[in-house]
Amino acid sequence: MLRPSVGGEREVSADGATVGEVLEGLASAHPDTRGQLFGAEGELNRYVNVYLNDEDVRVLDGLTTPVGEGDSLVILPAMAGGA
Repeated sequence: MLRPSVGGEREVSADGATVGEVLEGLASAHPDTRGQLFGAEGELNRYVNVYLNDEDVRVLDGLTTPVGEGDSLVILPAMAGGA
């Protein structure tokens, strides 16, 4: 869902000391991602899941979770549906 907003790339790089800073860097570099990543108050959008090294950041410290050199963030839009 985010790929069209980042030129079709599967992976992009962004800098920051926290998850929030990395995501803000991504949104600054690719403005179309901002509404997909953040809610109206700047919080993580509830329809997007973010994992730091396979751990859901919501069970860590959310947007204030520290990010180190070599860490990996995975952003997955929440999927819903059914019959």
